Amino acid sequence: MSTEITGLDGVLPNGKVAIVASRYNPAICDSLVAAALETLADAGYTAERAPVIRVPGAWELSNVVHQVIEQPEVVAAVALGCVIRGETTHDEHINRAVSLSLMEMGIQNRIPIAFGLLTCNTLEQAINRSGGTVGNKGHEAAGAVIELLRLQEKIDAGI
Repeated sequence: MSTEITGLDGVLPNGKVAIVASRYNPAICDSLVAAALETLADAGYTAERAPVIRVPGAWELSNVVHQVIEQPEVVAAVALGCVIRGETTHDEHINRAVSLSLMEMGIQNRIPIAFGLLTCNTLEQAINRSGGTVGNKGHEAAGAVIELLRLQEKIDAGI
């Protein structure tokens, strides 16, 4: 019988979990940030250990996450934003570029980076995912980072 290893419990590393969040679609993004901060605080990453860095829009998330994770005290990052489909395919290009670059950064730097970028067809979908009927993806993104940090600690200790 094999042993299952998860990040659902365990120790968390010292350091900071940086939140990089878009200013675009402010009501949506502010709600995502508040939820992420609440989840991080529940895990012990208080305001001093969970800085919020604001960027103009979703396109800028990757650039700033890259700069943030190079800081030695940063153990993880949570990228938050919201792109809502318009009349063109502009949203698809932004969503694809940001998602791929964040994943690649996490892999290359061996640091958890949460993808909390809402990629919605309508404003209603965005509202529902930022505290409405579908919950708040800020909680989910921060929760994923917490789980990955715990899992990373266990893997680093040897499996």
